[in-house]
Amino acid sequence: LFLATLTYDTLRFEYEDFPETKEPVWILGQKYSVFTEKEEILLDVTSRLWFTYRKNFPAIGGTGPTSDTGWGCMLRCGQMIFAQALVCRHLGRDWRWIKGKRQMDNYFNVLNAFIDKKDSYYSIHQIAQMGVGEGKSIGQWYGPNTVAQVLKKLATFDTWSSLAVHIAMDNTVVMEEIRRLCQSNFPCAGAAACPAVDSDVLYNGYPEEAGVRDRLSLWKPLVLLIPLRLGLTEINEAYIETLKHCFMMPQSLGVIGGKPNSAHYFIGYVGEELIYLDPHTTQPAVEPNDSGCLSDESFHCQHPPCRMSIAELDPSIAVGFFCNTEEDFNDWCQQIKKLSLVRGALPMFELVERQPSHFSNPDVLNLTPDSSDADRLERFFDSEDEDFEILSL
Repeated sequence: LFLATLTYDTLRFEYEDFPETKEPVWILGQKYSVFTEKEEILLDVTSRLWFTYRKNFPAIGGTGPTSDTGWGCMLRCGQMIFAQALVCRHLGRDWRWIKGKRQMDNYFNVLNAFIDKKDSYYSIHQIAQMGVGEGKSIGQWYGPNTVAQVLKKLATFDTWSSLAVHIAMDNTVVMEEIRRLCQSNFPCAGAAACPAVDSDVLYNGYPEEAGVRDRLSLWKPLVLLIPLRLGLTEINEAYIETLKHCFMMPQSLGVIGGKPNSAHYFIGYVGEELIYLDPHTTQPAVEPNDSGCLSDESFHCQHPPCRMSIAELDPSIAVGFFCNTEEDFNDWCQQIKKLSLVRGALPMFELVERQPSHFSNPDVLNLTPDSSDADRLERFFDSEDEDFEILSL
C-alpha cells in the first residue's frame, strides 16, 4: 500500500509540473523561461511561505476549535499574502529558502509571526478572534475583503515590521491617502495607543529597539490590498490581461481568491493558467522545541505548484502590492497608468490623485489597536463579503 501511495504521489507531482511552453512564467514580478530556468521557478515557488490547514493547535479563544480544516482556507491565504509582504520587508524579494540550509534570524522572526498560537501577530487565532468584532464567528468562512481588513488591524501591533497597510475600497486607489499614511512618523498607526497594549503581545519576543529604528524614516513600507469584484458569477474576460499584468510588476504580492468557498493564493501565471499555492492540506501544528527552534519544512511547498485556468477564477478577489520605498510606490503608479493604455486590458481599479468628494471619510478604517468604534465599521464587513461594487464595461 505504501509503495502504491508513493507511486501515485510521484505521478501526481509530475503531472502538476510546468507545461513545456515558450510562454514566459511570471512569479510575483519575476520572469522565467520553462526551458532554461525550471529549477529557478521551482526554487522561487518553494521559497514562498505556504500556510495550510493545521490540526491539534491550542484551542482558539481557549475553548474554540483546535483545527481550521474546512473553514480556514481564506485565512491561510491572507497569511500567505501577508507573509510575502514580510519576506520582502525583512529578507528581500530575491531571498530563497533552501532545504537544510541554516536561515537567518529574520526568517524565523517572520515565520514566528504566523505560528498557530494566540500570541503570534498574524496567527489563525488572532485572525479568527479579530474577525469576531467584525461579525464573523470563529469557524465562519471569510471572503478576501474581510481577511484584508482583519490583517490591516493586526498589523498595527507589529512594530517590528512597521508597515503602513492600506485597503483601497470602491475600486479606487487614492494616492494622496497612501502618501499621508506612509509618511507618518510613527512605527504604528495611532502610536499613542500602542503603549497601552501588553508589551509581550506587542513585541512578540522581538527586541523593543527593532520597531524604533524606523520611527524617523520618511516612508513606512506599504502593503496595498485592493478588494475587487471582476464580474457577477464569473470573471469578466475583459479584466484578464490587466490581472496578468499585476503579476508582472516587481511590487506584486499576488492575489487571494479562488473558486466559490475554496480559497487559493495566486502567485503568478503561465499562458492562460494561474499558478497558485493551495491551503487545502491538513498538517499537524508545529511548535518550537525547548531551545526555541522551529521545524520549518512543512511551511514550504516542495512540489510543483497547482495551476488552473484564469477563466475559472471566482470574480471576488483581493490584489496585493508591496512598496518598500516611496520610489517603489511612484514606480507602481506609473505602471498602473501605462496599463490603462494597453489595448484590450480593462482597468480593474481607478488610480486618482485625491479622494473624490462623494467618498466616505477615509480615516474610518485607519484603526488604532484599541479601536472600539464597531458600529461605524459594520457597513464595511458584509457577512457574505458581497459588498463590492460591480465593475462594468
